[in-house]
Amino acid sequence: MAETVKQGQSKSDFLPEKQNILYDDGMKRKAENSRARKKKRSRKDLDGVEKRGVCYLSRVAPHMDPSHIRQILSQYGDIQRIYLVPEDPTAQVQRKQAGGFRGKEFSEGWVEFTKKSVAKRVANMLNGEQIGGKRRSSFYYDIWNIKYLSKFKWDDLISEIAEKNRVREQKLSLEISAAKRERDFYMSKVEQSHALKHMQERRKKKQKAEGSESGDMLEPKVIRQFHQNRPVADSSVPSKPRLSKDILSGVFSGGSK
Repeated sequence: MAETVKQGQSKSDFLPEKQNILYDDGMKRKAENSRARKKKRSRKDLDGVEKRGVCYLSRVAPHMDPSHIRQILSQYGDIQRIYLVPEDPTAQVQRKQAGGFRGKEFSEGWVEFTKKSVAKRVANMLNGEQIGGKRRSSFYYDIWNIKYLSKFKWDDLISEIAEKNRVREQKLSLEISAAKRERDFYMSKVEQSHALKHMQERRKKKQKAEGSESGDMLEPKVIRQFHQNRPVADSSVPSKPRLSKDILSGVFSGGSK
């Protein structure tokens, strides 16, 4: 089927080479437009990130979780993200063993507001004030410990958390390697003790077999002798004068006369 030539078009426009060039030009224009839209969107995102403010919670009230914090603080402004640090697992185990709260507790946290002005206002207004909320909640009479972090971005928090996780993983790997070395050392000692025990049993069996053939042979008892030195006489102590035997015999003989 022949193609019709419209007004303002020449036959060369319908050649394959010309059509490929037009197609490539259209694809380039679409790619450029998409890149421009992405740049514009990323610029808007950056502007939005720059306008956000972060507040730090130095203490999270008992039984309080991110949903409670969002429900209470969203009354003052839009909240983007919330991150709470879980408590130490050992403390959680100890609390459960003592019969306390069996849920999940948090030690500290960060709250990102859409606007810096809102974050500053919330920190200045709520710091040191009663949390409030529902009267039947366990943290109703607790106090806010909140502070606005100037020039602090959420990316800084993410990098800090990643660094802490890296350090914790390194420490955990070192502890695991040390535990493996201790285990290997213990197992080697156990194997050595088993080998010595078998050697002693075989030696005893061999001695019994030889004793039955050549009679009961007692092992010679080894007596160790230690040379004793004579004590040195103390020359500083004066010796008492002794009477000679002649004098004594004369005394007793004279008395008998």
